[in-house]
Amino acid sequence: MLRLLLASRSPARLATLRAAGVDPLVRVSGVDEDAVLRDAAAERGGLAPVDAVLVLARAKAEEVVRTLDATAPGTPEDDAALLVGCDSMLELDGEVLGKPADADDARARWRAMRGRAGVLHTGHWLVDLRPADAGGTGAAVGATSSTVVHFADLADDEIDAYVASGEPLHVAGAFTVDGLGGPYVERIEGDHHGVVGISLPLVRSLLREVGVAWHALRA
Repeated sequence: MLRLLLASRSPARLATLRAAGVDPLVRVSGVDEDAVLRDAAAERGGLAPVDAVLVLARAKAEEVVRTLDATAPGTPEDDAALLVGCDSMLELDGEVLGKPADADDARARWRAMRGRAGVLHTGHWLVDLRPADAGGTGAAVGATSSTVVHFADLADDEIDAYVASGEPLHVAGAFTVDGLGGPYVERIEGDHHGVVGISLPLVRSLLREVGVAWHALRA
């Protein structure tokens, strides 16, 4: 079995991988997301939402690779053969929405989202950490999963109750599909896992690009 290192603090991503039979190691990056996006936008003359999440996923993965290089040998992460970083954002009317700043921001977002549809983009960046003598390619590959999310037409008291739960404050787009926000998502068009935060079919595809089968990661 090859070990996967997840460069994310998201419990939903971790639970999704575990439910699919993969028990990853975890190391969280410390990148300044605003600075990364600002620099990327300046370099490219703008940044579309579908690209912004991939830029952040790459930055997170590369930061964790740097921390691995600087860590003394013998840590559990040394067993990792592959690393994946992810980032998610909701696009609504061309505007990118990450985590809300506070409860008022979350309420305002839901008033704008209710009864409408947005696109949840999740960027993925996969790094092959295997040494060459173990079949490693040294490659780094990435792609973005984009899924249309149709939100229910919530009443104000439903929005207030959901925001009061605290959940919307900690997730991109101020909603979940696999938690307390599930009843407020009427349907999706695309990969359900991408909305949760990590697209399993897309990760499988990226793994194949570096010569690894998904089942090689299963515990």
